[in-house]
Formats: sequence, C-alpha cells, structure tokens
Amino acid sequence: MRDNLIPQIRHPEKANRPDNAQPKKPSWIRVKAPTSEGYKKTRDIMRENRLVTVCEEAGCPNVGECWSQGHATMMIMGEVCTRACTFCNIATGKPPESLDAFEPGRVAAAVKKLGLNHVVITSVDRDDVEDGGAEHFAQTIRAVRRQSPDTTIEILTPDFIRCAPDALETVVAAKPDVFNHNLETVPGLYPEVRPGARYFHSLRLLQRVKELDPAMFTKSGIMVGLGEDRQSVLQVMDDMRAADIDFLTIGQYLQPTPKHHWVDRFVTPDEFSGYEKAAYGKGFLMVSAKPLTRSSYHAGDDFAQLRSARLKKLAKR
Repeated sequence: MRDNLIPQIRHPEKANRPDNAQPKKPSWIRVKAPTSEGYKKTRDIMRENRLVTVCEEAGCPNVGECWSQGHATMMIMGEVCTRACTFCNIATGKPPESLDAFEPGRVAAAVKKLGLNHVVITSVDRDDVEDGGAEHFAQTIRAVRRQSPDTTIEILTPDFIRCAPDALETVVAAKPDVFNHNLETVPGLYPEVRPGARYFHSLRLLQRVKELDPAMFTKSGIMVGLGEDRQSVLQVMDDMRAADIDFLTIGQYLQPTPKHHWVDRFVTPDEFSGYEKAAYGKGFLMVSAKPLTRSSYHAGDDFAQLRSARLKKLAKR
C-alpha cells in the first residue's frame, strides 16, 4: 500500500535531488497549529466522505484558520498527480487507472453538510485521462448545484495541455461561477519550477474561458520568492490583463521539504502591498497579495467583493 507520508515514496522524482536549505520563516508568515473544534469537525466530514483536500496534501499554512470556519478546498480525481512541479507537495506518480464515479456525489454531500456558501474545487493533474478529467469536473459542479443550489462554485483546474479543445468547453459549459487556473510563476522560471507546463498555453486557456463565456469570472495566481524579479511579476500582470483575467492572487512560496525548490527570499509585506497597488492600477477587479495568500484563502469573501467590483464597474459605464 502506498504511504504518501514517506517523502521518498511521495516524491520519487525528487529522491535523488540534493537537499536545499530551508531558511527560517520570518514572523509575518508564522501560523499556529490547528486545534479548534471547527477544524476537527471539518476534518471529520472530509474523512466520513472519503475526500481529499488540497489543504492537507499541499501542506497549506492556512488550514487551521480555514477549516475552523468549515472552509475546505476539495481535491478531486485522487491524491496522486502525474506532474512533478518542483514547488508542489502533492504526491507524484501513476494514479489509479479509473476515476471514482461516486466522487462528485460525495463532494456535493460534504458541501451540503458544511453549509458552504462558496466552495473551491481543485484537482491533481491527470495527464493519463483522455480529457484530463474535464467531464469529472463538470459532473462535480452539477452534483453540487443539485444539492446546494445557492452555493457559488469556484474551480481550480489543470491546464488540459494534452487534451482536445473541447475538454475546456466541457468544464465551462457546466457553469462554475469562477474559473481559476494558476500560472504559478513567471515564464522564465517554468523549466525549473513547472516542468511539463507551458506559460503561454496556461495564459491562452484562461483567455479562451472568457471567449466561451464572457460573463464567467476568471482568476489566476503566482507565487513569489522563487527567484523572480519585480519587473517579471509586473509583466505577468500585463499578460493576465491582456487575457482579461479578473482576479489575481500573489503569495509567498514556502518550501515543503529540503528536496523541493529552494526559497530564494521572503518577500516583505510592504512589497506585497506594492504588488497589490500595481495590480489594481492595471485594471484587475480583485487582488489578494499577501505573504499567506493562497488561491482559495478567503475565497468566499473575495468572491463577494469580486462580484461587487464588477457591478460597480458596469454602473460607471
């Protein structure tokens, strides 16, 4: 039986990499261990429904805060990814051949039990599946809609790089409220940080979402502290706006293990504030740029602000 808690089994492709030193975290990104009753309740619901969350698998620093409020990001299509990004803590390997046909229903049941007003659904990359899991995403969206019709749905998808164009169309046709796909880093760092992905393909994916459904909110995010410079981050912002992306997230990269990509530096809160100001100046409807920002962190509150910002913009026309 695969034990994903053993590092060399969880990340076999990284086992022979040299260790990278893990620098001490500054005070502004330290968090408390999760111990609240709300956290335990959320954890129990996840276990009862046999669901995987990116909160646990990726080692998110905000899990204690989010789960204490019943906010968990569901990760569908298993817990083993076919990609080997050097920043990511999700297990890499060969997943089970078939997708779990009952998973969409279990996700919907958990969303209803948690009473979520807004849910984020993400997945591992499944390059072994012909449509990349597009139909599975669509089925999950529809299942949540049936059980919780008032819940808004945000999806965080793979890039579908090896799939036919209709894979993306399948997901968009299911009508999520927010379509998120993260660019993760600046294009110059893709070969070492995000091998297997292509910057301009990911950018084009988000642009196509808007072409298929102009009313759908689009969202993307990057990490900083991987070795990028300010100018390259500003260029990514310009590229995103050219693709009509509505919502930008920027957070500090944190190194999961010594085998993962090193932390180049810890970006200061003042620098994050500067990025936020620059992004709003470029026309994003919503920006979250803080050290602990993650794609789904405060996603429900952010969605409400995002929708309000669009309405205000339309009212000015």
